[in-house]
Amino acid sequence: MFNHTMRAVEINAQALKMAVRPIPRPKDHQVLINVIAAGVNRSDILQRKGLYPAPPDASDIPGLEVSGIVVELGANNLNLKIGDKVCALVTGGGYAEYCLASANLCLPIPDGFSFIQATALPETFFTVWSTVFDRAKLLPNETLLIHGGCSGIGTTAIQLAKHFGAKVIVTTGSETKCDFCLALGADAAINYQQHDFVKEIQKLTHNTGVDVILDIMGGDYLPRNLKCMATDGRLIQIALQNGAKAEINLLPILLKRLTLTGSTLRARDDLFKADIAHKLHQLIWPLLASGAVKPIIHSTFALTEAAKAHALMESYQHIGKIILEI
Repeated sequence: MFNHTMRAVEINAQALKMAVRPIPRPKDHQVLINVIAAGVNRSDILQRKGLYPAPPDASDIPGLEVSGIVVELGANNLNLKIGDKVCALVTGGGYAEYCLASANLCLPIPDGFSFIQATALPETFFTVWSTVFDRAKLLPNETLLIHGGCSGIGTTAIQLAKHFGAKVIVTTGSETKCDFCLALGADAAINYQQHDFVKEIQKLTHNTGVDVILDIMGGDYLPRNLKCMATDGRLIQIALQNGAKAEINLLPILLKRLTLTGSTLRARDDLFKADIAHKLHQLIWPLLASGAVKPIIHSTFALTEAAKAHALMESYQHIGKIILEI
């Protein structure tokens, strides 16, 4: 059916190198995907730097989301067939010509979508749904503050929050990015390079604060986030770009009944992720097919240019997703 080896990207001394690897074989409830495209995520950069090791049962090849064609089925696989075109959330292995995926975490490519577009869906849509809607329980007419509004997560969260009736405020690092977020549907955009976002939030909300914060920063953002939160507000921490430690005043947590929580998706079991996949297929895939919601893609690179893709992400110059074409 195909060769026994494949091209893949390995991490070698914190650098990305092309390599030849054996093609993995699917186990129970898994499928083998002939990868057409793979998404680049900041967690891949952390893994490359040795700061985010793969789970024990995951491939050491980076890459957490792929699109492609199912070419082999493991045992006890009732939902998929060879030839199906899918996108999938994976625990690793995406930067390669073939990748294993849990059958329950494969979703059909939305109507009208290319493989490239479909690759931009799993990591961001799984994350935003799990954190903003399942965990923080964002409601219509509530206000969501998104730090990093032009990231893949940010551009997805803007669209989904607006679709479900929330107000959206974002922070981002340039006027161009602010304008992009506003055009995408955000109600307000704050350039954190020029403005104190705490003061701007107070003005925008008439000192009542925001109901939910989706934060990728951590560090010194935490005490500032607390000042931005409304009574019964919820802070969702999903990354720590400004560091893992912060000193805070606990009193506002008591007085405003605040909830501070966080989540990482990669280490969660397939049952948890499969529940998200089911909700996305039922509630969000029709929105994608209709064009009501869309992935924002900044650029694509060949698999051999994975290092350039990482350099672009580390430059913070992109808006939306970066994709590798296999």
